[in-house]
Amino acid sequence: MTRILIIQPDASDPLGPLGDWLTEAGAELDVRLLPEQDLPELDGYQAVVCLGGGMAAEDDAKHPWLADVRRLLSKAAAKNLPTLGICLGAQLLAVATGGRVEVAPDGPEVGPHLVSKKDAAWIDPLFADLPLVQDVLQFHTDAITRLPPGAELLASSPRYAHQAYRLGRCVYGVQFHIETTPEVVESWAAECPEEAEFARPGSLEHEALVTVHADIDETWRPFAHRFVKLAAGELAPAVASQRTLPLA
Repeated sequence: MTRILIIQPDASDPLGPLGDWLTEAGAELDVRLLPEQDLPELDGYQAVVCLGGGMAAEDDAKHPWLADVRRLLSKAAAKNLPTLGICLGAQLLAVATGGRVEVAPDGPEVGPHLVSKKDAAWIDPLFADLPLVQDVLQFHTDAITRLPPGAELLASSPRYAHQAYRLGRCVYGVQFHIETTPEVVESWAAECPEEAEFARPGSLEHEALVTVHADIDETWRPFAHRFVKLAAGELAPAVASQRTLPLA
């Protein structure tokens, strides 16, 4: 059984359908809701997933345990342990490995959106089989403004370029959500009406959310299955980047 540690920083962002996709691919999930539950050591896990949340990636004054999450993600990256950070998880991973996260300069990105593959994605084991343009769900007020050193950009969008990236051979971050349900997004919109105003008119209505989540399921369920295969050693990780620093 492939054991995956699930870090849940916020009760408002549960694992949702992503949990079903991971388990149907053969994974055993250990979900840790923070800060009520402790973070374990990485020994005994074949992968890590870090979910989203309403706090900022470096909001340690209000959420001091975020530093522990960043340390764990840094360790996972250093060990080349298959890792997937989602929204806040991707931001925490970026900060933990030398990137930068700031208040989104062009305002919140909210609701159903599209992201497109970059060149490196076409030879990436998780992203290669995705369509050129993918349906995703956005709900963030901060953005990754600088990728960690050596990171490969895998997906982008016109407003915020750093939508998905890979560190090393098997450590991933995605700025968007793939784990939500219509009901979860509706609850976020109700709790954050000022941010919800940035969504396209009608895009947060129930039927629109049902439609986009069906599209997300079609695209990202196979992605989750591939992540489990990667964690289980049944899928080869990405080839290490050939990019080098210029000679002095």
